[in-house]
Amino acid sequence: MNIFLVGPMGAGKSTIGRILSQELKLEFVDSDREIEARAGADIPWIFDVEGESGFRDREEAVIKDLSQQQLIVLSTGGGAVIRPENRTALQANGTVVYLQTSVDQQLDRTSRDKNRPLLQTDNPREVLEKLMAERHPFYVDAADIVVKTDRRHPKTVASEIVKQLKSLSILDSE
Repeated sequence: MNIFLVGPMGAGKSTIGRILSQELKLEFVDSDREIEARAGADIPWIFDVEGESGFRDREEAVIKDLSQQQLIVLSTGGGAVIRPENRTALQANGTVVYLQTSVDQQLDRTSRDKNRPLLQTDNPREVLEKLMAERHPFYVDAADIVVKTDRRHPKTVASEIVKQLKSLSILDSE
């Protein structure tokens, strides 16, 4: 059993993923941290040197590898779903949960984070709105479960995910 979290930056994938992994007694893995570990560099550096396409190539390789593991909760990067190969790997190897959030909530959660290359701009709202318009259909397409995270405590969201996993018979109802 694997749980794969997808959604835009600031949706709470890493925070909720850690809580969910503890609750389900599964290993937590963050694909962005794995990319950095393998590259020996942080994501902004990878974007600067290799561009977004170089980063996406690394991301695809990591998701292919990680999705083959067992008993993990995987937090993916916000753009992981744009490549069909990633959506296919996730869908084939676990349950995909789309953590849906608003652009306002994303701005609130990411405003001080300098580790997000796509937001290092004069108008982060415009960037987030554009990314949401492009990526939302891919999130929905990939998802087995959709959960809204706006103004909700991460533990509440994790509990809702567990409830939905049980209702889909992915988890035992005990």
